[in-house]
Amino acid sequence: MDKLLTTQEVADLTRVTVHTVRFWRKNGTGPQGFRLGKRVVYRERDVQTWVQQHRRAELCRGAA
Repeated sequence: MDKLLTTQEVADLTRVTVHTVRFWRKNGTGPQGFRLGKRVVYRERDVQTWVQQHRRAELCRGAA
């Protein structure tokens, strides 16, 4: 079973604010999260995949 991360943990991992993680979720631009009861949680694997994809996109833009 995948480890579930809170919004705060995702913010810490990606070095952004909780507000930014919520903004990403609202706009569909960040790692995919889902509701578990009253909380939004993120699968650690999904967050890591998103970070890797985002990092590759940044590297490609920097190389252009």
